[in-house]
Amino acid sequence: MASVSVPIALLPLNNNRHRHSGNLRSYLPVVSPLRRVRAYVSVSTEIGVEEQNNVSKELELFACPICYEPLTRKGPSGLNLNAIYRSGFKCQRCQKTFSSKDVYLDLTVTSGTTAYSESKPIRSELFRNPLVSFLYERGWRQTFKQSGFPGRDEEFQMAQDYFEPVSGGFLLDVSCGSGLFSRKFASSGMYSGVIALDFSENMLRQCYEFIGKDDSLLNKNLALVRADISRLPFSSASVDAVHAGAALHCWPSPSNAVAEISRVLKSGGVFVGTTFLSTRLNSPLSSRSLGTLGQILAPSTNTYSFFAEKEIEDLCKTCGLVNYTSKVDRAFIMFSAQKS
Repeated sequence: MASVSVPIALLPLNNNRHRHSGNLRSYLPVVSPLRRVRAYVSVSTEIGVEEQNNVSKELELFACPICYEPLTRKGPSGLNLNAIYRSGFKCQRCQKTFSSKDVYLDLTVTSGTTAYSESKPIRSELFRNPLVSFLYERGWRQTFKQSGFPGRDEEFQMAQDYFEPVSGGFLLDVSCGSGLFSRKFASSGMYSGVIALDFSENMLRQCYEFIGKDDSLLNKNLALVRADISRLPFSSASVDAVHAGAALHCWPSPSNAVAEISRVLKSGGVFVGTTFLSTRLNSPLSSRSLGTLGQILAPSTNTYSFFAEKEIEDLCKTCGLVNYTSKVDRAFIMFSAQKS
């Protein structure tokens, strides 16, 4: 038993800026953007050792994307949408603050910037497009069956089988898109918390919209986070499972991304991913088949990076992952590896 200090947020009551129609938005509290007074109060409460450990894990999970120092948090505890929305995060080293913007917690390096902007690769910008984000789960993802993808339910169950050794832990669903699998993971009850992470603001808004249609998800430990896959805002060795559905081929630097995934995984943690294998059908003009000419034409002829199975296995192993295994059907591959 122990006495702990609990952060309490004292919020003004009257402001309508964040009041919206719809089940999910009306569920979230009204928060004033003009004045927010916060304070720490010492609350003597009797909690068990296991509960203390759960609180500790939660507080140490988010980290600064600049220096990777754990973020301090002021506001209600928990990973559900309501708690994250009402919380503020800060890096004591960089003095940078982070908060929920609209419907997600923005933990990118550029969070809060107003004048600075930079261009991203086509493969990254494509999914930030509102129309693409809207259509992704409403038809586009279903076309993946033509390449061998098994369908959402079977694909989800395949991933669940791989994650069985880390049941009860935190799961990070990177490049989650509209949250197709994030929502399934959260509803399964198999994890203590699920974080749906994507670089696309519009994909996260779509995820938020889908969550709003399912009341059972409102109180689940499911948080929406915007972040760069090559700069994950989590402490090293802090998560138990990482899922990346149909994502590897879209990443600007798959090697940097897998290295980051390896960094945040705990020892014994599991990484599961699906992607399209390199074939004549999906990459007839890839840089790997055209050599130097392909390097010149790549920006206009091949938006994505497709790999052979051996390359994916080699990448996982060189990033410190072991026990690699995979299942292949035509251009589809689901692969899994563990942190040593």
